[in-house]
Amino acid sequence: MWLRSELLKSIWHAFTALDVDHRGKVSKSQLKVLSHNLCTVMKIPLDPVALEEHFKDDNKGPLSNQGYMPYLNKFILDKVREDFDILEFNKMCWTLCHKRNICCKRLLISEEDAFRVWCIFNFLSEEKYPLVIITEEIEYFLRKLMETMGGGWSEEDFANYRLQMNTRNCLTAWELIELVGMGYFCRGVNHQTLSLGINEVFQELILDVLKQGYMMKKGHKRKNWTERWFVLRPSSLSYYVCEDLVEKRGNIILTPSCCVESLPERDGKKCLFIIKCTDISFEISASDKKKKQEWIQAIQTCIQLLRLGLPSPHREARMRRRELRQRQQTGEGDLVERMRQLQVANESKQQQLEAMREKMEEAAAKAALEEQRVKKTESDLHDRYRLDLEREKMVRQQMEEQVAQKSSELEQYLQRVRELEAMYHRLEEALEDERQAKQDEEAMRKLQARLLEQEAAKRTELEQIHLQQQRALSQTNAEKQELVAEQLAKERELQAAQLQLERLGKEREGALEQYKEVSRKLERAANKTKTWKDKVAKHEGLVRLIQPGDKAPQMINNWGPASFTDAELEFRKKTWQERKNQGAQAQ
Repeated sequence: MWLRSELLKSIWHAFTALDVDHRGKVSKSQLKVLSHNLCTVMKIPLDPVALEEHFKDDNKGPLSNQGYMPYLNKFILDKVREDFDILEFNKMCWTLCHKRNICCKRLLISEEDAFRVWCIFNFLSEEKYPLVIITEEIEYFLRKLMETMGGGWSEEDFANYRLQMNTRNCLTAWELIELVGMGYFCRGVNHQTLSLGINEVFQELILDVLKQGYMMKKGHKRKNWTERWFVLRPSSLSYYVCEDLVEKRGNIILTPSCCVESLPERDGKKCLFIIKCTDISFEISASDKKKKQEWIQAIQTCIQLLRLGLPSPHREARMRRRELRQRQQTGEGDLVERMRQLQVANESKQQQLEAMREKMEEAAAKAALEEQRVKKTESDLHDRYRLDLEREKMVRQQMEEQVAQKSSELEQYLQRVRELEAMYHRLEEALEDERQAKQDEEAMRKLQARLLEQEAAKRTELEQIHLQQQRALSQTNAEKQELVAEQLAKERELQAAQLQLERLGKEREGALEQYKEVSRKLERAANKTKTWKDKVAKHEGLVRLIQPGDKAPQMINNWGPASFTDAELEFRKKTWQERKNQGAQAQ
């Protein structure tokens, strides 16, 4: 239901516009036209006789606002219902008053945007007549407008504007329209952006539009999905064919018993949620997860406000701002009253002192001895106060010394803490270097083992080739030519194997060099951490470095260190000799 105070503000503008002479009175014929228009736009049956009956005793001239208010309340506002178009009502009042007060041609905004600013003024203005909007509400409106346009709010510009207002702390509706239309706070913003910003603020504050946007809705009969433009208000969720709001397709009435829930993906639709009402449910699909969460949260907020019986968020915020200003004004009034009481008490004290001074002048001769006694008493009190002051100075000096000592101790403690933190960081760096050196050593060990395995495999292959060559020599002389050819081929393979074995030996030497370099790094890391072992032994235990063990002396062949021991070499020699003897016997 529309508040009566908000309707009265628009009617007050229309009544004031009809008051051409600015005497606070309007002719009866004009009031008839105004009443007829109000009843038409508010869908109220007009009683043409009621106005004549109400003012039948007042035939001296134009009627005042005070005389028209009882008729307005009784025959119009008391019969108001919620089904009339508030925009049409405001348009009618705006049509009556705007041409007499402002010219939109010299402004940066259109007449439609000026009408929206006028409606916002009526919403934010004080409940006092003549209507004005105070600086706090001006700042709220301008800040909201700049946020809507994506611009930054400048506190400095607004402070300069308040200084230009001098002692005035408020604006009329036409001054506010001129302030917005001249672009004082919207420099660098084009007309279209400014118009969109005003329209969005107008929809939120005046039309109670909390959220709007395109979503997909599932039909109830054909179960098909159709894109609709949804508009969320505190008590309803309407959906239209498109965002021009011309063709309305339905309205979801929100009640305290309603609820909104998220749904899993199905039928190829994502970001689903459902609005459950008493007798029907609505399945809706948002464009993405973020929009889905925003819509669910906004609808839940509306349902919660309905359950608590609270108005829309911006109306609740306006009410809180007004209550805060009333409390501040009440506090200021109490302070003024208290200051007045103190001033009255001070004047009374001054009068009493004046009477006492006169009595003292009359009794000056009689009070000579009393004066001497008073002087002596004052001297004693002065000495006593001086001693008390000296004692207080001593106590203060002692406290300052104690504070200085505590500050010095605190600084020493903080220095010690910083040194310990630095020591701990350096120790962590040394331990990290040691861990890295160990990892490098382990990698080199694995590389050396792999090279040794490859060398052993090549040596085995070489021995097999050599045995095959010996068997070929023990064959018959008839096959000697073929054996010579095969021997040449085997020798070439043997040379290739030897070249590969030499290459592997060189790779092994490189691995050994890398291993030595890693060992040197490990030794440097161990030396680096050695100096810190004693400092952290009490807290973290002794750090013990892991060194590679001693290796037994290895055999050396033509290609570098051998891959087997002396015993293995003897065994291989013995096996090779036996095979050679067997081949000779076979020949």
